[in-house]
Amino acid sequence: MEANASVDMFSKVLENQLLQTTKLVEEHLDSEIQKLDQMDEDELERLKEKRLEALRKAQQQKQEWLSKGHGEYREIPSERDFFQEVKESKKVVCHFYRDSTFRCKILDRHLVLLSKKHLETKFLKLNVEKAPFLCERLRIKVIPTLALVKDGKTQDYVVGFTDLGNTDDFTTETLEWRLGCSDILNYSGNLMEPPFQSQKKFGTNFTKLEKKTIRGKKYDSDSDDD
Repeated sequence: MEANASVDMFSKVLENQLLQTTKLVEEHLDSEIQKLDQMDEDELERLKEKRLEALRKAQQQKQEWLSKGHGEYREIPSERDFFQEVKESKKVVCHFYRDSTFRCKILDRHLVLLSKKHLETKFLKLNVEKAPFLCERLRIKVIPTLALVKDGKTQDYVVGFTDLGNTDDFTTETLEWRLGCSDILNYSGNLMEPPFQSQKKFGTNFTKLEKKTIRGKKYDSDSDDD
């Protein structure tokens, strides 16, 4: 009887110890889970704050761009305006055009669309007849020409439609791709894959005007009817 009583007592003690240990383990786990839950909430809150801050900055940046004339395709009246426009914006595309060149009108349609899509870039147009000094300074001879200006300096040119598949029927995406290659706008596609066909023929050998000169005030046009 005494032996059985001792065994029963020992069993109860052991059971109590196990229960206490289990309770302690559960309490510890609950505490850790609570800490993890709390930590996750804090992290989520921090992420939320970062996201809200990013959205606030993006909205501020958008308003700043719009105040400087981004978001629309505008004509500027003179070469003096050109210098002021490129001075106040980091990325500028300026279309040097002539009324009698029909390919300039083709470019106009695409530039209107891109100006609304890419607020980070300012899109302008300037009549070459009103900017002889600027055209000579930038060595612009072929019309149409897009001057791609970054940080106030002309970095690249799109001359005629050679870089756009050499066709009048190029897409807006093709022009977007070409401008993206010069980092004058944020292009989300693959720069290594031009949207137009015959990639091997045209590739990415862009036309440069740095070594060309202007003779007088006459401009060549790649338009067939000029």
